[in-house]
Amino acid sequence: MKRRSFIQKTALTTGALAMGGVFANANELEINAPHKFNLKYAPHVGMFENHAGEDPIDQINFMADQGFTAFEDNFMMRRDVALQTKMGETLAKRGMTMGVFVVDKGGNMANTLAAGKQEHIDIFLDGCKRAVEVAKRVNAKWMTVIPGGFERKLPIGVQDANVIEALKRGAEIFEPHGLVMVLEPLSDSPNLYLQNSDQTYMICKGVDSPACKILYDIYHLQKTEGHLIHNMGLTWDEISYIQIGDNPGRKEPTTGEINYKNVFKWIYEKGFEGVLGMEHGNSKEGKEGEQAVIDAYKQEDAFM
Repeated sequence: MKRRSFIQKTALTTGALAMGGVFANANELEINAPHKFNLKYAPHVGMFENHAGEDPIDQINFMADQGFTAFEDNFMMRRDVALQTKMGETLAKRGMTMGVFVVDKGGNMANTLAAGKQEHIDIFLDGCKRAVEVAKRVNAKWMTVIPGGFERKLPIGVQDANVIEALKRGAEIFEPHGLVMVLEPLSDSPNLYLQNSDQTYMICKGVDSPACKILYDIYHLQKTEGHLIHNMGLTWDEISYIQIGDNPGRKEPTTGEINYKNVFKWIYEKGFEGVLGMEHGNSKEGKEGEQAVIDAYKQEDAFM
């Protein structure tokens, strides 16, 4: 073989091998790249611990690697300050939005805001003040507030007024910091004061503050009232946060009766840029169950 032909052939072969390596690396990067979701779904601590281990920091990193761009933690206020700080730093590093945490003692069956009692209001306001400091550490915007149970001895209109007045006091604490308490109607007990979206809408209008909005939990409100898209539309201007769970069972989408693909599509088309908290369990145990959760969100988010 002539020297010139040999050099040309060798160069072509080497180039092809090099380009093959480039394509292989590109394909590998594509395979390993985080999934691109249309909405900000937020897993919670423990949801993927079979894959990531028990350390909340490792779990957050695993969530980010899967493509999730938000995170929520109901029990953030109970965690050590050092861990709160580290979790906030990790979320910022991974470009993830912090979702809700629950305001500790923010209102429960033992200290319902519907009663209008000063000692109950004081407990609530103390929780709000402490929540501001936690929010700063983790760069949070939303905090869940549950007003507690009915005060059966009082007329419902008086209970409504008591709740509104207490929440106005809470809003005064949150508003200067740009924080939002989100009121969550629940289906867990007939004794809970806040159960429906229209009732929560009325309370928010009464408080009349950007620091008091609705947490629309799709699982709970499917149980108490149904007509999800219709009722979200009626109360949309007060909805600041959404949570997810299929019904029955309160597991991941695709395990129950809710057509989450349609619901997610409607929320996306409304231009919602907030967080959708994955406040549900896994329908299966172990790594298989965790992968089933990831796959369900990929499937139901594919509405484009």
